[in-house]
Amino acid sequence: MKFYITTPIYYVNALPHIGHSYTTVAADCLARYRRMKGDETFFLTGTDEHGDKIARAAEKQGISPETFADQMAAHYQQMWNKLNISYDRFIRTTESAHKKAVQAVFSKLLEKGDIYQGEYTGLYCIHCETFIQNPEEEHGNPLCSDCHRPIQKISEKSYFFKLSKYQKPLEDWLKDHPDMVEPDFRLGEVKNFISKGLIDLSVTRQVAGWGIQSPTPEKFPIYVWIDALVNYLTGIGYPETDNEKWSFWPPDIQLIGKDILRFHDIIWPALLLALELPLPKKIFAHGWWVINKEKISKSKGNAINPMDLIDMYGVDGFRYFIMREIPFGLDGEYSETRFIQRYNSDLVNDLGNLINRTLHLVEKDHHNRVPSASPDQTIIEMANTILHTVDSAMERLAFRDALQEIWTIAGWLNKYIDTKKPWDPNNTDRKEVLATCLEGIRVLALFIAPFLPSTAEKIWEMLGISKESRPFSFKMISERLTEGAPLSQRSILFRRIKQ
Repeated sequence: MKFYITTPIYYVNALPHIGHSYTTVAADCLARYRRMKGDETFFLTGTDEHGDKIARAAEKQGISPETFADQMAAHYQQMWNKLNISYDRFIRTTESAHKKAVQAVFSKLLEKGDIYQGEYTGLYCIHCETFIQNPEEEHGNPLCSDCHRPIQKISEKSYFFKLSKYQKPLEDWLKDHPDMVEPDFRLGEVKNFISKGLIDLSVTRQVAGWGIQSPTPEKFPIYVWIDALVNYLTGIGYPETDNEKWSFWPPDIQLIGKDILRFHDIIWPALLLALELPLPKKIFAHGWWVINKEKISKSKGNAINPMDLIDMYGVDGFRYFIMREIPFGLDGEYSETRFIQRYNSDLVNDLGNLINRTLHLVEKDHHNRVPSASPDQTIIEMANTILHTVDSAMERLAFRDALQEIWTIAGWLNKYIDTKKPWDPNNTDRKEVLATCLEGIRVLALFIAPFLPSTAEKIWEMLGISKESRPFSFKMISERLTEGAPLSQRSILFRRIKQ
């Protein structure tokens, strides 16, 4: 089975923050999980590098937009490498292949009559790079309804996409395919917005001096959001549709933040309908991380640098918290106290301590070799049952539920070892108990691999599993450690953090 997953491409006017990381880590967990299921998976991410904000930011630094975009894109790639993101394609909108795709889309819609020339007069937000239909007002001055910054009135010649033409087709599509928009409550928001009437969309900007030129005599810069949305097509080779990657189309899951819902659930599918291309199977909008109910962002002065958290808690500590703490799709309150509590409870106590004390006893009593005994079948039966429940959770993008299920194995093993007391020399079941715990740890490593890939690798290494034999597939869930096989040197996975 082929599986295509995307994140939004991230606008490079600022360094990556916790929101960017949240979407990308979620996509990575899903991509790794699908690969372990045996699906041929293609994972696309990248950077959005055009628009007036980029040109202005570059000008402030006294460098060209190209140089600015190169520098910022490098920051994103460094961050994703740090976070162990296993993308298959990192796309930049300044690539020649993307320029070709965007201009091909524009030309096709122009020839079809779905793009036409006109004039636009309205209020424009430079920060959001969008026209504002219903502005806010402060002291008589119009403000952007999204970012609450001052906006300006502009009047210019423009080309328009006939978005209104696709209102009825889009309504019909959502009626027949309600699963395309998730979570469920987002579908209501999208339908409500469409029901108010879609108006044609200006798809060129004279005010933007930095962008892909339209294939028209005026060579107007193409609206950055049209440019950005086309990246999902560029990533698999559009406009060529006879290449190997095109077989991944349409996207199975597109992960986005809720603030870009309308672009992805209205403009994007309307463009695809106009291009006569299959629509995405699912577009899932997650919530925000907030502090005191305020969105975490640089503009609000409460930004959280993921690099700082990684330096303090490690890559997998960070990945675990953001995937485990809140239901994916809802807003979540961030606090350092909650982070440390989750880290100490789940990673240090439940997982790290279980592994450390089990391996210590194997070192002490069995010369650091797998005991010659059959493990309790309960752990294997539990693993097979949890495989199904985890799969169900991942299908729903319920990452927290999946991790809760996985942690029941750690809970069972900790209770089992406490009850059986394999450190007691009078216990005749010591070999079986340790064999069971080792098997449970092997299974745990398999399950956590999509979420905590570095930790899984360390566990497999300690269990003496060679790189060539490491379980990159859930089909290996029933395989056993070889009796008498040597384990490797034990190490501490997670160290307790004092509050």
